[in-house]
Amino acid sequence: MSNQLLEGKKGIIFGALDEQSIAWKVAEKAHEAGAAFTLTNAPIALRMGKINELAASCQSEVIAADATNIEDLENLFRQSMEILGGGKLDFILHSIGMSPNVRKNKAYTGLNYDFLAKTIDISALSFHKLLQTAFTMDALNEWASVLALSYIAAQRAFPGYNDMAEAKATLESIARSFGYHYGKAKKVRINTISQSPTMTTAGSGVSGFDAFIDYAEKMSPLGNASAEDCANYCVVMFSDLTRMITMQNLFHDGGFSQTGVSEAIMELMGEGK
Repeated sequence: MSNQLLEGKKGIIFGALDEQSIAWKVAEKAHEAGAAFTLTNAPIALRMGKINELAASCQSEVIAADATNIEDLENLFRQSMEILGGGKLDFILHSIGMSPNVRKNKAYTGLNYDFLAKTIDISALSFHKLLQTAFTMDALNEWASVLALSYIAAQRAFPGYNDMAEAKATLESIARSFGYHYGKAKKVRINTISQSPTMTTAGSGVSGFDAFIDYAEKMSPLGNASAEDCANYCVVMFSDLTRMITMQNLFHDGGFSQTGVSEAIMELMGEGK
């Protein structure tokens, strides 16, 4: 995507960790499309990842922020607006997800509820917190676009996805509810993108994720959407071409979400007899 679809746009990208991150790809594509932005992640993630390399290639600055902490978010918005020229912002990407239950291999039928609360706080309530902070600070321009990354486990049962399914369902609900209020007040649009299973650092921690990817590839008429494809879609959603799209959960999955069964799966089942 070599055009300047985001020329003059300013924003914040949450969650880039390494080259596997969808947020990393979004940053590269947004920079290519002419946008200016800051990059942010939790302090511990900044120590683990390679975000400074990304910042250098995108001519961006990195601001450490815990997305579950309001003071950190206020500082993030304040610094970002100052760094990017003093005006309001035009786009935000929320690409944050973590489940202690998944990391600790807790079965869905044996969840640790303190862990569940942390999963919801990090993976979903952080979206509400950043939106509420932006709203309170009047940090977004009219027609700004806010995106969060989701997964179809918010609507359907995927056993290995564990309590992240609850987090993604909450995330999508927040997009609808806040999308209404922010749309009425400031014409800000808020959407989630339900992406194909993608081998990111977060996704690789889910039990059986390799099998998820293979199954989805066989089910989807177009095959799985790559992280780069998702990044291109995010750029379009950040642009003025999609000004009337809000409060939507947008499936970006090669047709997986609308396919009952595929010939490839039927053939595979037949081979097993």
